[in-house]
Amino acid sequence: MSIPTIIPAADSQERAENNSVEQRLVAAKKAYTTRFLADALEVDSSGFRLLAGPDLIPAAGDIVLARVERIGQLPRLESPASRRQTLFVGDEVLVAYANRYAPDQVLAEVPGDLAPCHLIAAGGLAGKVTMRHGAVGSPTQLAPVGLLADSRGRLNLKQFAPCSLDPDASRRVRPHVVAVLGTSMNSGKSTAAACLIRGLTSAGLRVAAGKITGTGAGGDPRLFHDAGAVKVLDFTDYGYPTTFRLETAELGSLAMSMVNALAESDPEVIVVEIADGVYQGETRHLLNTEVLHTLVDSVLFAAADALGASAGVAVLRSAGHSPAAVSGMLTVSPLAASEAAAELDVPVLGTYELAQAETAMRFLAPSPR
Repeated sequence: MSIPTIIPAADSQERAENNSVEQRLVAAKKAYTTRFLADALEVDSSGFRLLAGPDLIPAAGDIVLARVERIGQLPRLESPASRRQTLFVGDEVLVAYANRYAPDQVLAEVPGDLAPCHLIAAGGLAGKVTMRHGAVGSPTQLAPVGLLADSRGRLNLKQFAPCSLDPDASRRVRPHVVAVLGTSMNSGKSTAAACLIRGLTSAGLRVAAGKITGTGAGGDPRLFHDAGAVKVLDFTDYGYPTTFRLETAELGSLAMSMVNALAESDPEVIVVEIADGVYQGETRHLLNTEVLHTLVDSVLFAAADALGASAGVAVLRSAGHSPAAVSGMLTVSPLAASEAAAELDVPVLGTYELAQAETAMRFLAPSPR
């Protein structure tokens, strides 16, 4: 077995001979997923090194310095402040390896080596695309330079994250928790959650918000802040670039830990989003755990059409959850909303109706089990 090598301070093809690893890390474009590392680099950028070698196998959350080799489907990288940085061939970026499940985009996995790979999400994720939607172009290609390490070894996002899993994450006294789920990506979950946060805030309540599962990006957490949430957390605050392929027990611990942490801000309501659709593997498993039944007091379901709304409500009920209302993209269409209302025995609420205090307050009554 070969020993991993330390990348020399300079790459003669791309940098002057006297450039150090420290200078390269400071100069590299940082991603949203590596924002806590970016903070650390601002304080002290010394002591880091880069590891490379044919026997190195990256893991989800490992941080990699990579060079942009070809611009493709994702021409921009979300910065730590959520600015869209334009990428150019030759740029060096600090991103994290991850698995990704996104039916409207790609299926991607952490590769087994440091061979060329892809930018699989604009939030700053590296992986190998194995499937892509027909409307999605060829991915932006990355050439890994090396895994970030220090004197103790390779570094992972979890080592920079401000939050960690509570080893004793059990139920505590907490406020009412509303979970927002949906049929799929882009069914309107995040917008519905934000409008609900706004409605509850307009009613004079302190609201905290979280995103338990998904793909690392800054848009949804910032949306929840803008809606009025007094505290917002998501899985990236715990060092997860995505939650795809997490074991159910770990996912349950993440959910419980996040809700407990949000409760420390003394909110009267907590709104949490669970990403993707109810048929997605991790979401479906989480739905059937005792953890979610323990955590959640009421459910808002977002759907893209009437049939999805009807099927989704049935899936939720079969898992022991009774939605308090249906909303989402289907309410953009009055006809689709009418179809759903005719078939369902739960209210169909327009997304922006949720921003009204009177409507939002309906969710404070627990859903029937």
